[in-house]
Amino acid sequence: MDHPLALYIHWPFCAAKCPYCDFNSHVREGVDAARHGRALLAELEHEAARTGRRRLGSVFFGGGTPSLMPPEAVAALVESARSLFDPDPDLEVTLEANPTSVEAGRLRAFRDAGVNRLSLGVQALDAAALGFLGRNHSAGEAIASLEHARATFPRLSFDLIYARPDQSEAAWREELRRALSLAADHLSLYQLTVEPGTRFATEHARGAFALPADDDAAAMYAATAEEAARFGLLPYEVSNYARPGAESRHNLAYWRYADYLGIGAGAHQRLTRGGAVLAARRHRAPEVWLSLVEAQGHARVEEAALSNVERGREAMLMGLRLTEGVDPARIARRAGLAWEAVVDPPMLQALREEGYLEWLPDGRLRATGEGRLRLDALLPVLLR
Repeated sequence: MDHPLALYIHWPFCAAKCPYCDFNSHVREGVDAARHGRALLAELEHEAARTGRRRLGSVFFGGGTPSLMPPEAVAALVESARSLFDPDPDLEVTLEANPTSVEAGRLRAFRDAGVNRLSLGVQALDAAALGFLGRNHSAGEAIASLEHARATFPRLSFDLIYARPDQSEAAWREELRRALSLAADHLSLYQLTVEPGTRFATEHARGAFALPADDDAAAMYAATAEEAARFGLLPYEVSNYARPGAESRHNLAYWRYADYLGIGAGAHQRLTRGGAVLAARRHRAPEVWLSLVEAQGHARVEEAALSNVERGREAMLMGLRLTEGVDPARIARRAGLAWEAVVDPPMLQALREEGYLEWLPDGRLRATGEGRLRLDALLPVLLR
């Protein structure tokens, strides 16, 4: 294996469902957190027995809102992961949190539980935008939480959403500068999209709001890189910016198509076993997931070996999102196919001539800045 294993742990519960969110998140009147924590431990132990003792590079608590977890449950899971696998000396342990005052008060407990990287879902620093996005924190709470998190954790990331209704490039630059001045070493900056099945999809369909024109959104994307660079943060993936060395190792495992293990309701995983890459997912409904784990130790509902073509496509779909691009030799090894069986060489040449793809001196292929803006359109014609 050329990359360590990445472990994802899903906590599916939220205090409220954001109108743009299509993640596997649920609002419940009451949650038996201790019971769910025990089930996560049981599923982790079950999967570790199947996986074998692997080198572990990262643990990521996602959701949902994992900062609603009891810190002692987080501590038990980190300790279990460390004992079941061979952790890197600098094991990255990330926890997602919302910047409400209640959750901010628990940050020290999460640090003591073994979390060394916090990812804050700020989303906006504008009061009207926070209301539109359905966030249950104020701009003041977000700033206070960021300052508290910076003092508590050695590594800090936060999310912002741009290309919101009626947002101008100038307003986005000003908001982004305010955010960057808070001295995070990593930012995830996402363009607002309307996802099927969300409340925003219903509201957008009836004309309740309109998104900025494509050209305006593209201008905001370009402005993002310019403003981030002023603070020393460089784009290493389509939506992610970091100071050199502060990139998310966990997310790099996905984009580099390394093995990852997913625990919890709805979690997905990709694991290499016996030369095959096994894709699996777990039941999405938290209550069903819980019953299955308590009955049989796991809640996998699908597991199948990916075909060579599927492996090649997935590796390319993920890898071309990275500024570093992809190594054709590694893609071929991971897919078990010749490079020419993964991509269409004439189309690759055409996309290079159009300025969307480029070869680097070290032999890697990457999307240019223009190409990364159009990856969704380029990949279907590039891949076999």
